[in-house]
Amino acid sequence: MSFDVSGSTDTFVKRDTRAHPDFFEAEATGLAWLGETGVPVVGVLDRGPTFIELERLTAACPTEIAARRFGRALARMHDGGAAGFGAPPNRPDGTPFPGQLFIGSRPMTNTVHATWGSFYAAERVLPFLRIAVDAGNVTQSEAATVEAACERVADGEFDDGEPPSRIHGDLWNGNVFWTDAGVVLIDPAAHGGHRETDLAMAALFGCPHLDAMVDGYESVHPLRTGWRDRTALHQLHPLVVHAAGHGRSYGTALHSAALSILAT
Repeated sequence: MSFDVSGSTDTFVKRDTRAHPDFFEAEATGLAWLGETGVPVVGVLDRGPTFIELERLTAACPTEIAARRFGRALARMHDGGAAGFGAPPNRPDGTPFPGQLFIGSRPMTNTVHATWGSFYAAERVLPFLRIAVDAGNVTQSEAATVEAACERVADGEFDDGEPPSRIHGDLWNGNVFWTDAGVVLIDPAAHGGHRETDLAMAALFGCPHLDAMVDGYESVHPLRTGWRDRTALHQLHPLVVHAAGHGRSYGTALHSAALSILAT
């Protein structure tokens, strides 16, 4: 999705007259829900069906100190929890956001599952796989491999008993905004998920000072043993979303990730 961008020295406005009526409201609700935990999020000044007005942020160089501080805040954000795997963010009055969710410009479900594996396969990987195949970025044989990996995921083989975390859902480096005051989160696809998914997406797209961020994170809530070995599992979602619209290279990366899951 492309936006008309405007604003002032203090504000930043994204506008799209063709946007889904829930698009900007979902963004605003997700930011508020994440921010309830104390993690810094960009301030929402106003929004409507065709626009969102945000505070303007000034970029700064990433530092290890800021990364560690962000890691601690991210762990507390995840520990804020969610109503279930796939649950939408809550509105300020505590009721679930009733509208359509999005990752980037693509619709994303808010169907709640009792277990992470069934949710992740059915709601975060398979819905985007057919789009990627139709786009020519994933072959039929590669799709079969991804589907086989999803069968194992859906069967609960990788479920670990962790409760649903309050995740950003699109934590690539472009949505981790570095300022002089530290990291500020922007553009969430917020929902109830697994905390390792946020970390895997940060790793996939090269978040600066990732090791320092993880150190800070684990000082608040240590990760389960072997989490790095599960990175490919948690990268299925961002890879298939990108394969749906950003080129063949993501399709081959998705296939490689699925193969690594099947090899475990």
